[in-house]
Amino acid sequence: MSDSPTRPSSLINTVYGAFLRRLGGWTSIAHLITLMSELDVESPAVRSAISRLKKKGILEPERQGATGYRLSPAVYDIFDEGDRRIFGSLEPADLNDGWAMAVFSVPESERSYRYQLRTRLTWLGFGNIAPGVWLAPGRLLADARGTLARLGLSEYVHLFAADYAAFSDLRTNVISWWDFPAIQTQYAEFTQAYAPIAKRMARRSAIDSTEAFRIYVPMLTQWRRLPYLDPGLPSELLPADWNAVEARKVFQKLHDVLAAPSLEHVQKITGLGEQSQ
Repeated sequence: MSDSPTRPSSLINTVYGAFLRRLGGWTSIAHLITLMSELDVESPAVRSAISRLKKKGILEPERQGATGYRLSPAVYDIFDEGDRRIFGSLEPADLNDGWAMAVFSVPESERSYRYQLRTRLTWLGFGNIAPGVWLAPGRLLADARGTLARLGLSEYVHLFAADYAAFSDLRTNVISWWDFPAIQTQYAEFTQAYAPIAKRMARRSAIDSTEAFRIYVPMLTQWRRLPYLDPGLPSELLPADWNAVEARKVFQKLHDVLAAPSLEHVQKITGLGEQSQ
């Protein structure tokens, strides 16, 4: 999920994760090219992105009367985890729920794993409180356990469910443990781009499914990075001007009005029916 939101591969990830996963996980290359053309991505760029996603093990080729690609069974858990982060963590964590603490030590001979661990823990929402010691709200413990095990990094890490007991002010410390300015910059960019659209959509009595799709996919692609970079800290620990609140409202408004017609549009193009999970 670290791709730039503007990359075709990121947009394709969103189309599969938000829609095709619910429609059986497969679509023809022709239909995918049609959908991506509506996002102003040309056919050669689609084919190149698919090749990269295939190499990463995200998509698998499969023929069903036509040449197409299926979402790999190996990544369904990753997308499920993404749903929890993107749609289920819109509210700040409860301070009383405690913390998830990760402590890792990597032998010098395997120091390349240090970078992987730091990158992955940051992407999971952990803040670095000391060398090899990372902290996140307690609700992220299960996702951290699953992700680190899936990536083969669990042998280097100890995970703890922890409470903060003493001796300093947590609100002062979290400012140095997480990069608040970087997170707020991305929230500001999202709000600036999509708040006017949310206002415009709120005045509509009906929304064309094609237009909904063209707005929703880039919007969701940009948004889905933020719940990973933002740990969802308890509100008591956040700055007074924390701009995630407004950004979340914009995202929720657009999701509420655009998700359903966007799915209808994908079904219309692909001819696929929604399947029970």
